[in-house]
Amino acid sequence: MSDPASRPNGWTVWLAQGFGVGRSPVAPGTLAAAPGLAWFLALVSLGSGWAFAAACAASLILAVPVCSAAENRLQRHDPPSIVLDEIVALPLCFVSWLAYCAKDLERWPEPSYFLTGSHLPLTLALIAGFRAFDIWKPWPVRQSQALWGGLGVVADDALAAAWVNLMWYVGAVILLP
Repeated sequence: MSDPASRPNGWTVWLAQGFGVGRSPVAPGTLAAAPGLAWFLALVSLGSGWAFAAACAASLILAVPVCSAAENRLQRHDPPSIVLDEIVALPLCFVSWLAYCAKDLERWPEPSYFLTGSHLPLTLALIAGFRAFDIWKPWPVRQSQALWGGLGVVADDALAAAWVNLMWYVGAVILLP
């Protein structure tokens, strides 16, 4: 079998498969958390909430046609190998925490903030929550998959991230002063 990048439209499929991560036979969506976390850290390094939001929006918008094209090439709706949606949606899981950090720290956090000390377990919990909501697909996550092509592919992950933010917010209200 030839490398997908060598076939027509192969680069689109390769990108939609998270640079090959999605080709894993075991848990490709979960493995996509690694490049998703790297993408999140890259966006945080932009240094502002506005830049973070703009880059998140742009990556979500650009992922829609890429995922649509990959679906067409693979001739299957939202196959497990397409993980670009998980990668670009994962940073959305941190929006509430970023807002809290910006207010509490009175500055935009550094990327290392999310990987050190007591913050790393929360980072991992948000990622695990994202995977859980993406797999469980509570309302309206499951329903969003019926949207056209790549829009449905990306929307369900964005909505799963919204659920993560809701859970973070509820937990923060209960646990934080």
